[in-house]
Amino acid sequence: MKKVEAIIRKSKFSAVKKALHEVGVNFFSYWDVTGLGNEKEGHVYRGVSYSTSDIQRRYLSIVINDDFEAATIKAILDAAATGEVGDGKIVVSDIAEVYRIRTGEKGADTLK
Repeated sequence: MKKVEAIIRKSKFSAVKKALHEVGVNFFSYWDVTGLGNEKEGHVYRGVSYSTSDIQRRYLSIVINDDFEAATIKAILDAAATGEVGDGKIVVSDIAEVYRIRTGEKGADTLK
């Protein structure tokens, strides 16, 4: 099992959610987050541009069976990319075990 964590632009969330559903990823958690990165957002007030270092993003946490890894990553990459600095990051890590709280069941079948 794998855990896929993605930090994406908030404006791309709907497209990413749709792309994930299309490849069969129907359960994940997400949060609005603020972070620092290479992109510098600027605000214009009365014709003067002000730079800010805090960037608003959406953080997705997805736990999947190993056979969904490639499709999940491709869906996020395709849907979230704009080609500009600040598109985000994807981190993949191994998951040792998953339990279903309701039944006490464990293993890959709990993700279905």
